[in-house]
Amino acid sequence: MYGAILGDIIGSPFEFDQGKKTKDFDLFSKGARFTDDSVMTIAVAEALLDAGKDASADRIRELVTESMRKWGRRYPHAGYGGSFRVWLWQKTPVPYGSYGNGSAMRVSAAGWLYDTLERTEAVARATAEVTHNHPEGIKGAESVAGIIFLARTGSSKEEIRTYVTERFGYDLSRTCDEIRPQYHHMESCQQTVPEAITAFLEGNDFEDVIRTAVSLGGDCDTLTAIAGSMAEAFYGIPALLTAECRDRIPEDMLTVLNRFDETLGRGREAEETSAGLKDNRYLEKAISIFYGAATKENLVQILAVISRRMEQQGQLIAAVEPSQAVLDLFDPARLKVGDTVTAQEDLRFRLRKIRTEDGREWFAVFTREEEVRKGQDTSTITISIENYLKAVLDMEDAAGVVINPWGQRLFLYKELIRVFFEQKEEK
Repeated sequence: MYGAILGDIIGSPFEFDQGKKTKDFDLFSKGARFTDDSVMTIAVAEALLDAGKDASADRIRELVTESMRKWGRRYPHAGYGGSFRVWLWQKTPVPYGSYGNGSAMRVSAAGWLYDTLERTEAVARATAEVTHNHPEGIKGAESVAGIIFLARTGSSKEEIRTYVTERFGYDLSRTCDEIRPQYHHMESCQQTVPEAITAFLEGNDFEDVIRTAVSLGGDCDTLTAIAGSMAEAFYGIPALLTAECRDRIPEDMLTVLNRFDETLGRGREAEETSAGLKDNRYLEKAISIFYGAATKENLVQILAVISRRMEQQGQLIAAVEPSQAVLDLFDPARLKVGDTVTAQEDLRFRLRKIRTEDGREWFAVFTREEEVRKGQDTSTITISIENYLKAVLDMEDAAGVVINPWGQRLFLYKELIRVFFEQKEEK
């Protein structure tokens, strides 16, 4: 669901062919906001969560209808189509034979909640039928949910391509380069879903899929929401973008998203279990800004965030050497992944270093577990930011610290860390 909502938000400024058909654009451009795509994605998710795994098609249709009308009326200016807007306010709503792409953009939750492809398709069909009961509208919802199911359960892109072409008959023979020149604003499933699938199949990672979808133009928020929903299932989403998603939707939508995560056993991945790691997303944002423009002002902003996180008793995840000699300094049962080390112990373990191509060595530290998992396996411990940086200053054999070495990494030289502490003391 994060993928669909992010696709909607990122694509929204370029709807109605307002983009330049390029992958080179600010990811969150001016005017980026959630639209009806996100509202209805949340509405369908809430209905399916309320229904439970074994609900009948009639019960699913009933709950989806109630939920979409509730959320649509709560956000009446989100950008609905004319026929759907009438349906929202009818005394007795009935399907209106639509083959619009709305059935495909709102269906992502169905791709995650069920244990078989057959059940996934059946539920997707029920979510479409309350409004989009045209065969093309139903096909759009079934295909997107099916792709999400296959992607999250380990199918390759070639297997997904075969499923789409054989099961639904969509033509995926054109490349994005062939689609792009003549493609324009289309709101039907048959002229949106194949293009979104092609963008997903050509993309190299989550962000690349999003940029590829936006570059096609057309009904950009919906097309990118569909592509993003599939990309999330195949690639996952970087923590920074997950945090951005959560920051850009209101609390009532966030409540449904949290419930969805908890149902999947993800335990609200966007929030860290440790309170000390919880707000490191702000540090990640600052690093991302610096990554794009390495200016003095942006570096100062990073240091300001680090200072604030220290005041909040913030923590980082430090890579440590799995040395038995070091472990013997403590009770080994206490020193394991996720443990918090007290201030008295900070200097009594061996911090792990990595070597850059220029021969310099850096102590490796991470903002969250997802960043750790991006690279090679390593033992880690959780430690306060302040104690970690002070420990690094007392060690002679490294140039400094590298934060998130496997992702958007930031190098902090020891001299910069020393000046940072001196200035804090002066204040």
